[in-house]
Amino acid sequence: MKVFLTAGEPSGDRLGAALMRGMQGLVPDVTFQGVGGERMIAAGLDSLFPMDEISMMGIGEILREYRHLKARIRQTADAILAARPDVVVTIDLPEFSLRVARLVKTVAPEIRIVHYVAPTVWAWRPKRAAKMAAHVDQVLALLPFEPPYMEAAGIACDFVGHPVVTDPQASEEDARAFRAQHGIGGEMALFLPGSRRSEVTRLLPIFRQVAEQLLRARPGLRLVLPAAGPVAGFVAEAVSSWPGAPLVIDPRQDIDGSAKRAAFRAADVALAASGTVSLELAAAGTPMVIAYDMSWLSRQIIGRMLLVDTVTLVNLVSETRAVPEFIGPACRPGPIAAGVGQVLDAPAAQKAAMELTMQRLGRGGAAPGTRAAAAVLSRMER
Repeated sequence: MKVFLTAGEPSGDRLGAALMRGMQGLVPDVTFQGVGGERMIAAGLDSLFPMDEISMMGIGEILREYRHLKARIRQTADAILAARPDVVVTIDLPEFSLRVARLVKTVAPEIRIVHYVAPTVWAWRPKRAAKMAAHVDQVLALLPFEPPYMEAAGIACDFVGHPVVTDPQASEEDARAFRAQHGIGGEMALFLPGSRRSEVTRLLPIFRQVAEQLLRARPGLRLVLPAAGPVAGFVAEAVSSWPGAPLVIDPRQDIDGSAKRAAFRAADVALAASGTVSLELAAAGTPMVIAYDMSWLSRQIIGRMLLVDTVTLVNLVSETRAVPEFIGPACRPGPIAAGVGQVLDAPAAQKAAMELTMQRLGRGGAAPGTRAAAAVLSRMER
């Protein structure tokens, strides 16, 4: 069996590698071609070109690199048409993936195409699902409520579980050791301002004011910032003048991620930018408050397009509103600090929602990569 896969970001590379291992466990003679990163290459992929050449964020970057991106799209589609694989699996990165799918289907509609990670049509731009239906045969969804949205547009869709349920977690012993190492005896709060320079620049001044208010109300509180790799140096410099001597965990020193995992387990609460980090915190059992702001123009556009009343995945998956969120105009220091204080004082409701979220995402069942492989194979057999 020949499988062609494409991924363009670290998260996609991780999904792709897990899917490949799942395929290898179910189909002994499977071979792989495509585009991927270190994990997929280690699992047996010979990548056409370096994955990071197609990893682009934002309209501005895509426009600047459009000619190069277009060439890689064409090269990938041509490679698929030459290989004639049994199935193509495009992973996330819709700006690249769906253009490749369209080119392939235009020439060879019989080639089966599966897209891994459903678009967030439940949150905004629902017409994207109908557009995909013309050149995608199947979608693999990470969230349990997504299949009906895709199926309504005429695309077969299978929920295969979220990779967060297989993430390694620190033990209570690890958490105690982390606290002892850093002299943390009282309450501990994580601050997670995001992974992109633009969002960190916007959120850190707000988070600083939150920290100042919290420290006045709770002098024994210790702040810990597990920084994302691309912004670690910037975050460390920015918080060096904050009160309370915040501890920054730099992933360039925390190579295996053990310190970050221990911090997540040891914390009493987290203040985090909106995103999948809410699921990481839920997996660790860390109660949270979500805060996010954006430019005025983005506020206007997204505010008019948004179809849901919460953007926090824990709230959506658990069908609760247990996680307080402060988005856009609501992203102000006073209300955020009050929200963090309330969660510190009464975390029980959130803990129940986080546990339910993990159950619904597949914790305790087959690994998502195995489920994804089985879903791809079962639809092919039909």
